[in-house]
Amino acid sequence: MHDVPEIDIHAAKEALDAGTATFVDVRDPASHAAAHIPGCRHIASQQDVDALDDELDLADAVIVYCYHGNASKDATLFLKQKGFTNVHSMTGGFEAWRAAYAVEQ
Repeated sequence: MHDVPEIDIHAAKEALDAGTATFVDVRDPASHAAAHIPGCRHIASQQDVDALDDELDLADAVIVYCYHGNASKDATLFLKQKGFTNVHSMTGGFEAWRAAYAVEQ
């Protein structure tokens, strides 16, 4: 398997606070609706990926997360194949984030 660029939750939180990255949630719609990282983009279809591709520069920082940091690796590789050059999978996923930081419901 290819090396997947990863970012830990604390570095991701710094990027969120600084507004320097776009967060992408690849969990199912019900989980996203129940709780998510503020300001994230939910990607559930190819149309969502195309919209992201249209709205962001390929060099923009993108942080992808799922439940535990596994599916986000595949999504990160997919975005890299689409041409994104600064995309990372968030280690530990949303569950690690939820454990460390308060999450708006």
